[in-house]
Amino acid sequence: MKSAPRPGRPVRGSRTGRPIMALLDLLGRRWTLRVIWELREGRLTFRALQEACGGVSPTVLNQRLRELRQSGLVDAAGEAGYGLTPLGRELVAQTLPLVAWSARWAAAVT
Repeated sequence: MKSAPRPGRPVRGSRTGRPIMALLDLLGRRWTLRVIWELREGRLTFRALQEACGGVSPTVLNQRLRELRQSGLVDAAGEAGYGLTPLGRELVAQTLPLVAWSARWAAAVT
């Protein structure tokens, strides 16, 4: 079983595992950003998260949730489901300017 990228360990794009490279490796894995995005407004059970992601297989979703939990971005609360940790919520807050930028980009290229 492959573990989540960690700062200080070799990751895709960096033999030294610089923190930004470890983060980009983690976020660049398929479905990772979508899982984080779907959890931005609150906890979801596995089934609800799978439905919100639309098309992710249970195997891949389990793997991404495991990696996100190892990375300290997501936690699990039994029947309450999965949710973002304070660090995960901070990551979402840091990415929100990209949402506004992407709208300007879309208007410029379409």
